[in-house]
Amino acid sequence: MKLKSMIGALSAVLILAGGAHAQAPQETRPTKTASAAAAAPPAAPATTPALTKADLDSWLDGYLPYALASADIAGAVVVVVKDGQVLTEKGYGYADVKSKRPIDPKATLFRPGSVSKLFTWTAVMQQVEAGKIDLDGDVNQYLDFKIPAYGGKPVTMRDLMTHTAGFAETIKHLFPGDTKVLLPLDKFISVWTPNRIFPPGEVPAYSNYGAALAGYIVQRTSGEPFDQYVAKHIFAPLEMNHSSFSQPLQPNLLAGMASGYLRASGPPQNYELVGPAPAGSLATTGDDVSRFMIAHLNNGQYGSVRILQDATARQMHAPQKQYVPPLNGMALGFYHEDRNGHVIVGHGGDTVAFHSDLHLLLNDGVGFFISMNSAGKGGLVQNVRETLLSSFMDRYYPAPEAPLPTAATAKAHAAMMQGVYWSSRRVDTGFLRVLNLLGQMKVAANKDGTLVVSNLKDDAGTPFVWREVGPFVWKDASGKHTLAAVVKDGKVTGFGEDDLAAIMVFQPVPFAASSAWNVPLLIGMCGVLLAMLALWPVQALVRRRYGQSFPLSGRTAMLYRAVRVAGLLDLLALAGYVGIAQAASTKIYLFDDALDIWLRLLQLVCLLGVIGAGLSVWNAVRVWTEAGRSWWAKTSVTGIMLALLAFVWFVVSLQLVSPGLNY
Repeated sequence: MKLKSMIGALSAVLILAGGAHAQAPQETRPTKTASAAAAAPPAAPATTPALTKADLDSWLDGYLPYALASADIAGAVVVVVKDGQVLTEKGYGYADVKSKRPIDPKATLFRPGSVSKLFTWTAVMQQVEAGKIDLDGDVNQYLDFKIPAYGGKPVTMRDLMTHTAGFAETIKHLFPGDTKVLLPLDKFISVWTPNRIFPPGEVPAYSNYGAALAGYIVQRTSGEPFDQYVAKHIFAPLEMNHSSFSQPLQPNLLAGMASGYLRASGPPQNYELVGPAPAGSLATTGDDVSRFMIAHLNNGQYGSVRILQDATARQMHAPQKQYVPPLNGMALGFYHEDRNGHVIVGHGGDTVAFHSDLHLLLNDGVGFFISMNSAGKGGLVQNVRETLLSSFMDRYYPAPEAPLPTAATAKAHAAMMQGVYWSSRRVDTGFLRVLNLLGQMKVAANKDGTLVVSNLKDDAGTPFVWREVGPFVWKDASGKHTLAAVVKDGKVTGFGEDDLAAIMVFQPVPFAASSAWNVPLLIGMCGVLLAMLALWPVQALVRRRYGQSFPLSGRTAMLYRAVRVAGLLDLLALAGYVGIAQAASTKIYLFDDALDIWLRLLQLVCLLGVIGAGLSVWNAVRVWTEAGRSWWAKTSVTGIMLALLAFVWFVVSLQLVSPGLNY
């Protein structure tokens, strides 16, 4: 149960979320179909088996082939390392469906999305070791442009590595359509600095821009292009000979690249380009990733070479801060995902087609990596990857079962939690602010003091029921998932969920932005305008049928028609934005400069709609002050005026018109 791909409303869009998957952040989990449910791995045995190659291979073979087929996923690579060695590395399904090319863990390249960030953060720590980067210094000292302070506090590298720099989400240029529009790293970083919505160091809000900024700092402090730096200082020492951050990918590596799919039964996607390259442009093989995992499990050492000093690696893996205790927090670049009493750091990653996870059991010497080359039907790739990790842990590293107590404060604390919340990882600029409206979640209290959170659902699509087990800490019925709230001055200021608390929290929505009244207002506005436009020709036909002339003339007739044209323009503008969002949901490369002219056109239509709202006020005043106007005329003109003024509210609150074209 994760919301990491949320960013679902956001994660075809916020797809690089590590969870960036990602991630989006604002989606419900896909409903598990009968076939997918049947693909569950075998139940954990009564006694805990040893993690051996024979047992692991048998377990994987019993789950993944059927899980991939059931979810319509083309293929997967799985690598597990233990005690400094590869325990197993296996390919399942196809690297290319049409040619039935099999997956070779040593030669088939995958796109692990935001798992790329772990290489970027490792490069940062190498520069820290070299004395070229201060984790707690103002990052502006390394840049050729300025990141403004927020509340007098500058952004530090530690803020970037823990996703607490306070940047709003960015979408434009995230996945360019081809290399002609792919911005070089220096331009991507400097062409626009995202809005700051939180003070540095205070609120986790996952940021691809922040990771790209860190990569650019490595480029400047090292004097080497970022992709070349990683190739020389990480890939070469680890003998990762099939890995690259370069875009376009080198021809010799491109030949081994797996095709990516939305569904295995559909056509392959083009090679995905990533705008913020240090945040997600890696192409690599499972075998290459095994070397990186072994190096980190050995605190920077792989064989006879080191990519980090022991103390540096330990510092990188250590928890930095729990933003929602007792839930997991961030390390430096890794996020903690401790479970079953074991210390785990890792990262997830998603492009549109590829979906990956990397997990390191630090005290057990075990690393686990999976990457799949399809989203699958209904986004079932999420179920596969989440089930795989939880089942792996329950099989080989189970936690003792413990009864779940019910806290005496359950009813009082549940009442405090009720309300509407949104993610700290959110868009704050431009028309995609609508995602913040549509992605809000409702927390409701049951009579027995349990909680239901609208967007947190099990694989069958049923909301979890959360029971308080400690002060402001809740568990679901299985005991495997945890919620916790942050309370200040007697009020809930946010809550976290165990899979996400390291990279985003959920905060109460301000009244002005709440979907509780904005969504009904939007629906009502559209209903009134549609009714007005439907009645307009009907009235004309009725008059014609009975031989009556149009009863209005002069300025009154002009205002009557102008108001109806304004309503038509309002609906056309909304339909245009919906059309863009719908098209870009599967073609995310559309969020680029080529879209600017269409956005400007829609903004012009919105401005005409705003002018029309002003005319509707004038029209309403005239109707109400003219003698002899019917109650129907006064009632209808008032309803239409309110609908057109509601449109003005949405133009302002959702930034449907804005001076810039960045979002």
